[in-house]
Amino acid sequence: MASKTLDCVGLKCPQPILKVAAETRNMQPGDSLEVVADCHSFPNDVKAWAEKTGKTLLFCTDDGNGVFTAQIQF
Repeated sequence: MASKTLDCVGLKCPQPILKVAAETRNMQPGDSLEVVADCHSFPNDVKAWAEKTGKTLLFCTDDGNGVFTAQIQF
């Protein structure tokens, strides 16, 4: 099982989710992907994407300064 981090800080909707979707080609079942983003719609977008694709969104947290960290289980 691998763990990767994807930095999407500075990217605006829909770029963070497009980057996540592109990264799925490199992920195997059991891998986890941590995504850091500062787009205000990212928490809702990543939740919807995970539900649509059948991936598990383990968490999505806000650091209090508008930077979100999400972890997705594949």
